[in-house]
Formats: sequence, structure tokens, C-alpha cells
Amino acid sequence: MQTPDKIILGIDPGTLIMGYGLISVTGKKAAIIEMGALKLGHKKDPYARLELIHLKVRELIDKHAPNSFAIESPFFGKNVQSMLKLGRAQGVAIATAMSAGLPVTEYSPKKIKLSITGNGNADKEQIWKMLQRLLEIENKPKFFDASDALAVALCHFYEAQSPLAALKRKSNSWEDFVKMNPARVR
Repeated sequence: MQTPDKIILGIDPGTLIMGYGLISVTGKKAAIIEMGALKLGHKKDPYARLELIHLKVRELIDKHAPNSFAIESPFFGKNVQSMLKLGRAQGVAIATAMSAGLPVTEYSPKKIKLSITGNGNADKEQIWKMLQRLLEIENKPKFFDASDALAVALCHFYEAQSPLAALKRKSNSWEDFVKMNPARVR
């Protein structure tokens, strides 16, 4: 088996179920390493659930040594309390990845669906069917949160392969701007 060039960890954050998916990238080919879901239980203390998210993400990072971390950004719903809880779950996962030194990228649900199926309004079943074809997966996951997380990782792979990827990188400082635009400096 060839050593992968890159390993991507994708997360579908949730307060009751957190999906995770890992893919390996060798050349221009992606393959599944693992996908699953962490069931957090609705009766547990909310802070205990956040701790479980941290521990699971840390375990996945320690076990697979990914090179990058991609996460689904929360969609804007009507229930403010749900959004706050989801934001906390996402924040814990991101902080865990950052503390491990991983670059973090966020993708909107619509972007992920569009990247995988070509339809920004695809449902979970359509995403799963396309993942089955693209990654040659046989066993359906118990929770669609797992396949959603795998879709996040694959979306990140596709975005990195894009010829426009270098143009999308934002400059974080004036120093970066000057390096990228030397002709504009007087």
C-alpha cells in the first residue's frame, strides 16, 4: 500500500451526534480511511458532551495524524438556543484541531452538497449515494452524520485540487499583501 500524501479529517458537528470522516489522498485519488459518529446522548450534561467531542477529535488526530481539518459551518436556523449549542460543539472541535497544529477550513452545507453531488440542495440520501460511487463504499453508516462528515473531507479535497485554490487563499496581513502584490508597492 502506498503512503498517502495527505490525510483529511472532516467533521459534521452536532450536540447529540457528531459525525467524523477521514480520507487519504494519494496523488489525485481520495480513499476512505474511516467514518463514524459519536453519539453524545441527550440526557448528558452539555459540558460533558463538549468534553466527549474534544476527546474524540483528539483521539482521531492522534490515531490518524491528519494534515488538515475541515468542518461544516452551522446553518442559520430559527432556534437561537440550538445555534448557540451547535456553535459550542463546532468551537470545541476547531479548538482541538488548532491545538494539534492543524489548519482548519470551514464549508457551508450548501457548498459541501454542491461539491459532492452538483446540487446545493441535495438531501442526505443523495449525498450518501454519491459518496458510495466516488469512494467505492459498501456499508451504509448507522447515522447520516458520518457520511456528512465524510462529504466535508471530500469537499475539502476537491477544493484543494481546484486550479483556483491558490487564488482563494486570503492574505492575513499587510506583509502578505505586499509579498503577493510587489508591483503595487511604491
